[in-house]
Amino acid sequence: MSLNRYPDREATALRSALAAYHGVDAAEVFCANGSNEAIQCLLLAYGGPGRAAMLFEPTYALHAHIARLTGTAVVSGRRDDSFRVDPDQARLVAATAARLHGPASPAVTFLCSPNNPTGGPETAASVRAMLALVPGLVVVDEAYGQFASWSSIELLESAPRLVVVRTFSKTWAMAGLRLGYLIAEPGVVASLWNVALPYHLDALKQAAGRLALGFSDEMRARVAATVEERTRVAAALGGLALEVWPSDANFLLFRAEPRDGSTLWQDLLDRSVLVRDVSGFTGLEGCLRVTIGTRSENDRFLAALREVLPSQ
Repeated sequence: MSLNRYPDREATALRSALAAYHGVDAAEVFCANGSNEAIQCLLLAYGGPGRAAMLFEPTYALHAHIARLTGTAVVSGRRDDSFRVDPDQARLVAATAARLHGPASPAVTFLCSPNNPTGGPETAASVRAMLALVPGLVVVDEAYGQFASWSSIELLESAPRLVVVRTFSKTWAMAGLRLGYLIAEPGVVASLWNVALPYHLDALKQAAGRLALGFSDEMRARVAATVEERTRVAAALGGLALEVWPSDANFLLFRAEPRDGSTLWQDLLDRSVLVRDVSGFTGLEGCLRVTIGTRSENDRFLAALREVLPSQ
């Protein structure tokens, strides 16, 4: 690798390695500086003024943010009490998008599986139902996908409007590298080159991504250990005065009603335990989110909670 030379603009070797890893063709893979840039390229190519993106709150905040940055209108619905996408709500929101922005809307529909920050997965049936409902792309953001029991990648062969977004930030433990990718029909991938900056993916990043794929067994072992810890922590939380939601990700969403989420967050911080306060998200009033760490880190979190919360 010669750093005085420009990198391979199309990231040929990395895309081929990812294609082999997922059992797809290299023409179906697009790589970017984190999954957020992949989403941005999708919205630059398929969104923009006069077009709309559809999503369901609470969900990953950057879907709406990036859509607005590209001039794409955002039409949002609410998830149900279990944080699932209700089919009747989806039909209503899709109809609103079409009425406000034309029959080709929504041009892009975002699903997040497992959903961030609630942790629940989409089912194959729900993804297929969304594809049947909307005219545009259905983008399934699988940033936490390796923690789940199935992937929308399994549906790609029969769904040309489906796009699956992945990242190296989570299970590959490479968040500082900013490397992501998506898998889609070759025509969708080809359209993204029209909006990507020249040489947008540097040579070091491409090399690091290829090297990481050589440690797939180690990655899967780390995921399995995290899932085991997630199960243990969820069971322990069930013994406290908390509402806890099922998760297929590497985090758990919980709420201690009627206790204020920000107060509980501060109580934990005072005990040197930092979790994420998501109580400001739509529909997540009073909620906190804890990332599953090592066994000792998780034990410290549980001990701090037991100090400030009563048992069931």
